[in-house]
Amino acid sequence: MTLEKQPPPTEAPSGAPVPLRQKGIYMLPNMITLAALFGGFYAVVMSMNGRFDLATLGIFAAMILDSLDGRVARMTNTQSAFGEQMDSLSDMVSFGAAPALIAYEWTLRDLGRWGWIAAFVYVSCAALRLARFNVNTAVVDKRYFQGLPSPAAAALVAGAIWLAGEVDVAAAEVAWPMFALTLYVGLTMVTNVPFYSFKDMHLRKSVPFAAIVAIALGIAVVNIHPPTVLFGLFFAYGLSGYALYAWRRFKGQPTSVISTSTDEPDERGLHD
Repeated sequence: MTLEKQPPPTEAPSGAPVPLRQKGIYMLPNMITLAALFGGFYAVVMSMNGRFDLATLGIFAAMILDSLDGRVARMTNTQSAFGEQMDSLSDMVSFGAAPALIAYEWTLRDLGRWGWIAAFVYVSCAALRLARFNVNTAVVDKRYFQGLPSPAAAALVAGAIWLAGEVDVAAAEVAWPMFALTLYVGLTMVTNVPFYSFKDMHLRKSVPFAAIVAIALGIAVVNIHPPTVLFGLFFAYGLSGYALYAWRRFKGQPTSVISTSTDEPDERGLHD
């Protein structure tokens, strides 16, 4: 005798209908992520129109918004798998495709095939770096990034263009230096070189009064000439990983940022 498979009950034992669970997305963090995505899209459009000053501002705006969405999600307890994927896709546009296209439109196109090769290397390395970040979130020491984070890479490319425009340097004069910079930041994103993440800094903890004074002085220094100071800061950060790597090798310390702890880092969901 063959028993027929019965469909799952649609009513509770008491006879009342079983309510279907509705799934949705959290509005606040995803709105911030969409705003960051718009910053990257705006940067591409402005570069196509020859407004490279506005294009670089779009990249920096996306950086600020990208640093907020994950923190807002944790503060409001609205983390979700959808938000993680959305954030990663937004990063690919704002810090992967957009900087490469801006650099190509600005000066790399003058180098012919070498120009688009450099731009493609940057885009592909950004995609590889983001994919590796997503799968290694639970095992990488949260104090460090494995390779140059994509927002910092985008800031170096956009900052160089911003600085050149401010000091009236013609794009054609710096085509090859831009080629070298684009390759450098692209390849550095996929290295195993450790870059300090600043994730172990807790803003809710009390700090010495001198720390507030130092922050005020830092803001004043940036305002002296923002393009020069910001590019200098990001350029120094782009070299800091190699300095840290060399120092660890010199001291005989492990150079890998893969954590030996079984505790999952609490920064899951914040993509770079």
